Amino acid sequence: MAKIGRNQPCPCGSGKKYKHCCLSARQLETQVLEQHQIRVTLTQAIEKIQQAAAEQRESFFELGVFIFFSSAAGDAWLLEVTDSDAVQVAEAGRALEVPIEEDSETIEMNWSHTFAMRAKQLYLTAYADKAEHRLEDAPCQQINAAVRRVRKRYAPEMLEQVHLSKGESGEGAQER
Repeated sequence: MAKIGRNQPCPCGSGKKYKHCCLSARQLETQVLEQHQIRVTLTQAIEKIQQAAAEQRESFFELGVFIFFSSAAGDAWLLEVTDSDAVQVAEAGRALEVPIEEDSETIEMNWSHTFAMRAKQLYLTAYADKAEHRLEDAPCQQINAAVRRVRKRYAPEMLEQVHLSKGESGEGAQER
């Protein structure tokens, strides 16, 4: 990725100079990541949302391009914003095995569904059989707001770099 000059137009398309738009957010984000050395991994975040589901407690949080939520019924889901992928991580209070491999450089995940927001409702489509269903107890307003925040926080070029090409990653999707 080419370096963006401070006085160049911001790649987010706002029409502002980069220094007056996304640069300060990116600098702050870099500082925070460096300070915390990314203490929270995706696996730890999944365990956190699974615990909330086991307690049948509604919970919602974001980690980078990932959205986590659990319901009072004990279900929990992980959503990935860039490709609208989803995977269920808990059902009826029971933690499900999550198909994830994580190291310091990459995260490989086999997603089971895609998600879409339509008419203020969350719809999931299974990769296996293309069956679609509406998730009744999803925090749709929070998900919509989180998706907008993620897309605003990261330039499109950065979001494109999240995934490796299919040739590099084999059958499963991979995150960087």
